[in-house]
Amino acid sequence: MVTGRCIFSVEMESPMQIFDQNDLNALLHQINPWWKTGQSRDGIPESRRQAFAEVLKCITHPQLRRFAVISGARRVGKTTVMRQLIKHLLAQGVPSTNILYISFDNPVFKLSGIQAVLDAYRQVTYRGGACYYFLDEIQYAENWSLWVKTLYDHFPEVQVVATGSASPALERGAADSGVGRWRVFRMPTLTFREYCCLQGVSPLQEEAPALESLSAMHPSEFSMLMMRLSDLSPHWYHYLQQGGFPELLRLDELDEVQNILQEDVVDKVLKRDIPALFDVRNPVQLEKIFLYLCLHSSNIVNLDTMCSALGVSKPTLSKYIGYLQDANLIYCSRNFCATGKKGLTAQPKIYVADAALRNACLMRFTPMSRASDMGATVESTVYKHFIAAYDRLGEVGFLRSGARGSNEIDIAVELRNGARIFCEVKFRNDSELSASEAIIRQCHAVPDALALLATKHPQDFGISSSPGSAPLLRVPAHTLCYLLN
Repeated sequence: MVTGRCIFSVEMESPMQIFDQNDLNALLHQINPWWKTGQSRDGIPESRRQAFAEVLKCITHPQLRRFAVISGARRVGKTTVMRQLIKHLLAQGVPSTNILYISFDNPVFKLSGIQAVLDAYRQVTYRGGACYYFLDEIQYAENWSLWVKTLYDHFPEVQVVATGSASPALERGAADSGVGRWRVFRMPTLTFREYCCLQGVSPLQEEAPALESLSAMHPSEFSMLMMRLSDLSPHWYHYLQQGGFPELLRLDELDEVQNILQEDVVDKVLKRDIPALFDVRNPVQLEKIFLYLCLHSSNIVNLDTMCSALGVSKPTLSKYIGYLQDANLIYCSRNFCATGKKGLTAQPKIYVADAALRNACLMRFTPMSRASDMGATVESTVYKHFIAAYDRLGEVGFLRSGARGSNEIDIAVELRNGARIFCEVKFRNDSELSASEAIIRQCHAVPDALALLATKHPQDFGISSSPGSAPLLRVPAHTLCYLLN
């Protein structure tokens, strides 16, 4: 048997051991059943999210060694991706005792500290060779960035996959001591295509075309594609209400879904996760700020107005909004038209990370029955899909010049290769645009852009263009989100 050396024997003084090593080993065997059976847990979903392929490529790259950190809100499926990776590694012949899973949500591991837990594993179970550590909710482990750095530098046989619910906390750790050692993969809630896949819905026999290829299609080919995807419309409305949380898709009662989202996602994050990770002196104030943002999701937020409405100082408000963004509860969209000094003071556009969270917090049990709720729900959902598709390829924001709404484009994308995408969401019965609309003007100003109009009805589609102008693609919102993969 190969016994491992103390992880922090050089790095730091050993803390007092709270739990006996036998107790730690008993718990480790309980949550790592493959050590005994050689097989992964039962009931692991077969359908895989995009993060699975990205993380697997990262940790199995033959030349470039990198640890992987999966960041995302609660219940988006981070632990499921871990279990799928464990199952895959076992199927590839990795020895079962060389795969270790630890959750730092567990109070025993949290109190013991990483050194005691890894020492218990290496001295009793580990037999040598390449091994994989799967570390759930890593941000709750004390000095986590230090010991991950130590693992990378001094244990070349170790590969690590970790998860966390607070992205910037992980990214700051990477910046402090993980440069060149690990990559952070942000995992949003389910996209509409992922949702359809989990529900067994497949409207196309072939691979769906890339969104960028639509403008080059022949009108008849474009119409045929839109008609084939029109059957997704009923699933779209169900998706908007249920949200993109995989574990909740099996529930039929919307009020039950909303109760779980309120209690298990929002309350835990607002009342436990954020206060534990950041400087939050008034959790009640934090909750009021989040509720206000839910009410105004998909709108430009005037911070001065918000301060007056909630009785909070501007520095505190800005700090708490940052914490909500860090915890993957909201997105902050930047105005590309605001540059220089104006950019520093420009008001952001706020989106709740999943529209179902907004409706659960505001107790909107029938969100599809009110036009204002429907508009906020759809635009927030479309924006989330643009983030999922393009966040790692460029920047996603909006365009607004002047004070009038006609000068605004809901979503704008600036890719690192110079390409630009504009999208206006008109989820209403009449989606006609006047010549003065901002997106029409941008089609003339940027003729090589991809310009999109997200519409309500499955039959509301088409391609319109004029000489010297970028074509404007009218695409039903459910089809647009399905193609935004």
